[in-house]
Amino acid sequence: MRWRLVRRRWSAGAPRMAVRSALPWPLRWLLVAIMLGFSGALALWAFEFGRDIAGVDRNAQAELQRLRVEAKDLREQLMQARAEGSTSVSQLTAERAMIDQLQVQIRQLEADNQSLRNDLGFFERLIPASGGDALAIRGLQAERLSATQWRWQVLMIQAARRAPEFRGSLEISFTGTLAGKPWSARHASAPQSVLVKGYLRQEGLVDLPAQAEVKSVTAKVLQGSAVRSVQTLDL
Repeated sequence: MRWRLVRRRWSAGAPRMAVRSALPWPLRWLLVAIMLGFSGALALWAFEFGRDIAGVDRNAQAELQRLRVEAKDLREQLMQARAEGSTSVSQLTAERAMIDQLQVQIRQLEADNQSLRNDLGFFERLIPASGGDALAIRGLQAERLSATQWRWQVLMIQAARRAPEFRGSLEISFTGTLAGKPWSARHASAPQSVLVKGYLRQEGLVDLPAQAEVKSVTAKVLQGSAVRSVQTLDL
């Protein structure tokens, strides 16, 4: 039996054996890491070398620099445009406010001009003073504003120089027809008190019946119960 075993071990049919040196696992992992790192570095070097040969990196850096400069210029232009826009809006607001103010002034000037024209027309129709009356009515106007409302104006003048002030009352009356019959009405239930120092202009509004046909307006200046001046305007 022993002979058989020896012969089987040294015969050609015996199993082959290989003798290898065993490395510790940490050394094996370190060797693998070194090989992988070297391979990665070699691949990265080859990639960078290829880019340098093709000129891709140089062009990209130049393009990036150009884009940065353009972006900076665009930001500056945007900020300038915003500042100019804000300034334009402020100027437009100020111009609109100035235009509104000018329009208000123009309307006021037109109103003043119309008032001066009315005064001029009023004084142009004055009757020249004559005689030695201390107080006289030199102008009387009346106009219809609506179906029931009338406006009247009267000017009282002291003809004498350095005349003392006059205290009295003014009475305005309207006469005409109403429903085919004679009709009259006063501006107020009682005469209006006046104080004349050289001259005095008075005006007022009065409501009259819409069916009344006004034919004349009369202004009287009274001192107590005495009539100092009277003027009638036929319409």
